[in-house]
Formats: sequence, structure tokens, C-alpha cells
Amino acid sequence: MVEVLDCVAQHYPELELWIAWNQPMFTHHGTYIIGFSAASKHMAMAPERATMIRFEQVMREYGTDFGTMLARQPWTKPFDYELLDAFVQDQLTEKQGTTSF
Repeated sequence: MVEVLDCVAQHYPELELWIAWNQPMFTHHGTYIIGFSAASKHMAMAPERATMIRFEQVMREYGTDFGTMLARQPWTKPFDYELLDAFVQDQLTEKQGTTSF
């Protein structure tokens, strides 16, 4: 999980890492971009619901396990950095100019 957080911080230096609700998340100008959580079998990426809806078909095609609010990345498989990048890019585009959480 630390590798993923470091990757986001390196590729998106404009994002700020926060710990809220005991989970790491990244914000931009005070607005939520993406959060992460760890479970015994997976790490979850959680952009906002609208982003999950936009990427639902892509996740189905790639066989990504997901729910309404998060995409699950099993610890036993390589992490999908391409999907993570797509989520962050989508969130940054959608929330451009937004300054509230």
C-alpha cells in the first residue's frame, strides 16, 4: 500500500495526502480526489461514485472486482496502476475549480 501511496505522491505532486477516517486519501485544493483502504484480501481504491460509474464498463472488461464506491485490488495480483491513473485523471478533470471537500 505504501508503494501505491508513494506512486500517487510522485506522479501527482499537486495532491495533498491526508489521513481521514483512519484511511489515506488525496485531495486537491481541498476537494477529495481518491482514497484507499486495506482489507485482508485486497486494497481498495475509492474515487467518487460518478467516476466509478464512468469506469464501470472498463472495470468489467478488465475483470476488476468492484462495488458501487470502490475498486478492489487483490494483494495476490499486480496492482493496476493504469486504472489508478485513470481514476485520478478523471477526478482532477471533473473537480477542476472545486474547492470544497
